[in-house]
Amino acid sequence: MRITGSSVRSLRMTDAALLERALELAERGRGTTAPNPVVGAVLVRDGEIVGEGWHERAGRPHAEMVALEAAGERARGAALYVTLEPCAHYGRTPPCADALVAAGVTRVVAAVGDPNPETDGAGFDRLRAGGVTVELPGGDVEWRARVQNEAFRTWVTRQRPFVTYKAAVTLDGRVTVPDSRWVTGEESRKRVHELRSQVDAVAVGMGTVRADDPQLTARGVGAERQPRRLAFGRGPLPTGSELELVEGPLDQELRRLAREGVQSLLVEGGPTLATSFLADGLVDKLLVFIAPTLAGSGQRWLGELPHTVELLHVHGERVGGDYLVTAYVREP
Repeated sequence: MRITGSSVRSLRMTDAALLERALELAERGRGTTAPNPVVGAVLVRDGEIVGEGWHERAGRPHAEMVALEAAGERARGAALYVTLEPCAHYGRTPPCADALVAAGVTRVVAAVGDPNPETDGAGFDRLRAGGVTVELPGGDVEWRARVQNEAFRTWVTRQRPFVTYKAAVTLDGRVTVPDSRWVTGEESRKRVHELRSQVDAVAVGMGTVRADDPQLTARGVGAERQPRRLAFGRGPLPTGSELELVEGPLDQELRRLAREGVQSLLVEGGPTLATSFLADGLVDKLLVFIAPTLAGSGQRWLGELPHTVELLHVHGERVGGDYLVTAYVREP
């Protein structure tokens, strides 16, 4: 996507602010770049933004190339602020690192390096060899860039989808409330539908299938596409079920799903599936919706684990009358 005319503006901005702008631009490609990551880029010369861009679709120009096109000759002597290390390999598009050197860009400030172990650092090496100064400021902007492409990063480094486990529980950790179909409130349930609309696949266990026969679709949130809907466990599925049965070992099935292009998986199953995924080290992120209710009895959301699981980057927020705790099991 190209930005020209009045969008090219003159103002003094810090490195952090320019990377913030690049992160904002990258989000414009959300949902259309697969299997590629979302990337944003900003070119600045003498305090003026001379070109901006983002990766719009696989096979289309990368963010850096879009920004270079918008800048034209003004790219010579400019600094590039980009959310991900410029590529150095030929794929469906030429290497961005070579184009930046040829255009005369003198400085590249990148939020984070390429996570692909086969190409990590190659873009930076190509830039440095061409006389370009490369800087990685780290800190909060690096974390935000990692989170922005957390699914892609896991997909390329671990050859499996990024797994988010979602649970809806009472304050005493139960997954059911007597005489109520729902544990959490309407706003929390809407958030779950939004999450479904943003991932490649949603899964539950066969226990949940037999008890609730869930649809697992994203409803009421204007979803442009529906995720693949999976049931882990032993069949058969109920008559008329539209879920895909997944019966093999979890790690093998996740690798198969990754080969089929599934980068992100939202697991909504009950305690058995939660415990299995966590015990096998296959959960990357936890989302626990907590209702201000004491059920007093019933099944807890997690069973016995063979080891302690340390959580990282724990964050809490109100969602309607509930409380959502987000935590990472590992760095994305």
